[in-house]
Amino acid sequence: MKKTKTLELVMLAMFSAIIVMLSFLPYVGYIKLPIGIQATTIHIPVIVGSILFGAKFGGILGGVFGLTSLINNTLSPGLLSFCFSPITAFSLGMGPKSALVALFICFVPRIICGMVPALVYKGFIKLFGNGKVKDKLYILLSGVLGSFTNTILVMGAIFIFFGDVYAEKMAAAKGVFQSAMTLVLTTVTTNGVFEAITAALITTAAVLAIKKSKSLIRR
Repeated sequence: MKKTKTLELVMLAMFSAIIVMLSFLPYVGYIKLPIGIQATTIHIPVIVGSILFGAKFGGILGGVFGLTSLINNTLSPGLLSFCFSPITAFSLGMGPKSALVALFICFVPRIICGMVPALVYKGFIKLFGNGKVKDKLYILLSGVLGSFTNTILVMGAIFIFFGDVYAEKMAAAKGVFQSAMTLVLTTVTTNGVFEAITAALITTAAVLAIKKSKSLIRR
């Protein structure tokens, strides 16, 4: 039991370090897109850790993901950084309520994103049993759903709390006005799909490789 806890703490530190490292690598962790939203690969180690070590582990990694997002959007603000950083929101003259909402968007969707893959993965095993082929499918689907959880919750919160401001800033940047709903749906169906496919493929390969290594160590 003690060895298991120690291993989990070591793995938590390692996964957290990977997330932080990705956040500081230009065009790797956070990728700024012309549409005003940043694509990300940082959710991938969050999903991998969640599937391997459980929802609590994933939730903590999601919190680390949120912290890197806060730092990134504060130190290197983009068009929509006010949605993720209270400091950036204040610098634009937005009030305390907007700052609290920015903290909510920055952390809560990422924490939930970290918990969902483990819950989905365990749910599939409980409902449909296990097996090599099934396991690969469960991991793949958990990666897809974990990634979409982040995209949908983040964009949904931006639509609910910052919809009008979001549409105005995007119109000023692009020179064409689109409704907040159109912008959100476009992001989910383009950026969101790309992130989900990438997450699914890398997550499946990473989880299977780590599981294999763990089984070899036990031998």
